[in-house]
Amino acid sequence: MLCSHVAASQSLAELEKQLDSLLRKEEKSEVVLGVGYGNNPAYGSKTTNFELPIILKTFVSPSLSYYHKSGFYAGVSAYYLFNSLNKPWFEWDLTAGYDYTKNKNFLTGISYTHYEFTDSSDVPTTPITNELFAYFYYRKWWVQPGVSLDYGWGKDALEGNHTKETFRGNDFNFIAALRHPFIFNAVMSRRDVVLFTPSVNFTMGTANYYSNLKAFQYVTRSPKLKQVKKHPGKELNFEDHSNFEARAIDVTLNLSYFIGRLNLAPSFTVFKPFSGTEQNIMSYFTARMAYSF
Repeated sequence: MLCSHVAASQSLAELEKQLDSLLRKEEKSEVVLGVGYGNNPAYGSKTTNFELPIILKTFVSPSLSYYHKSGFYAGVSAYYLFNSLNKPWFEWDLTAGYDYTKNKNFLTGISYTHYEFTDSSDVPTTPITNELFAYFYYRKWWVQPGVSLDYGWGKDALEGNHTKETFRGNDFNFIAALRHPFIFNAVMSRRDVVLFTPSVNFTMGTANYYSNLKAFQYVTRSPKLKQVKKHPGKELNFEDHSNFEARAIDVTLNLSYFIGRLNLAPSFTVFKPFSGTEQNIMSYFTARMAYSF
C-alpha cells in the first residue's frame, strides 16, 4: 500500500526555494495557492470491514501557504476524496517549517505537521497525528546525496460500552537519496523555466500504521499490537512494536515547470517494497499546480 499525497521526493516549497537559489533570484516573501492530485488508501465497502483489502481512491488537495524570505513558512491543506462512502473531506493538515537555501553547497530544512482526520468510514484510522520531518542535501557534487529523517506520533481513542481503547503509535523512518537537478531556461517562452530532478531513494523504518508521513510512501500496517495497561471496565492501552528494517527502494522523476507565478509539478514513482503483502514492483503518479502572489 502507499500514500501518494505526501512523497519522499521534493516538496513544492523545496522545489521553489531550490530553483530560486540556483537561479539567484531576488529573495521575496510569497503566498502560494495550490491544488494537488493523488491517491489515498480507503475501504471499498459501505461499512468498515477489516477483512476486505484496502483500495486506492483519488483525491484532490487544495492548499494555502505563506513563505517568508527568511526561510520560514506555514500552510494548511485539505483533502477531498472522490467516490467516498462517507464524508469526502477526510483530512486537514497544518504545517510550519524552515528551509535553509542560502548556501550553494547544501540544502536543508525541518518541518512540523499536525493531521486532523474526520470521522470517516472510508479511510483507515491511525493514531499518528503529529510529524517531525528533516532533510539535508549536499549540492556541490554533480550527483547530490541526501538524507531525510521522519518521526510521527500520536494516539487514537475508541469508546465502547464501559470500555475505552487507546491506541498509541509512532513510526520512525530514514531515507537515503541520490539525485541531480537539470534546469532548462526559456523552453517555450522567455519567461519559463523547467526543473527536472530524477532521484533514487532507499527507505528504512517502521510501518506500524497507515499514516501520511512525508518519508514513507509505502505504508503497511503491522498487526503487532501489545497491550500495555488494562483496567477492567475502564480502559485498554495498546502500543506498536514493529521492527526497523528496509522498506522499499524507488526511482522518482520530478518535473517542475515555472512560467511567471504559475508552477506545474507532476511526479512519477516506480518502487519495489521489501516488506508487507505487496512484493511486486509498483508505480504511481501525482501532480500539483500552484500560483504565487
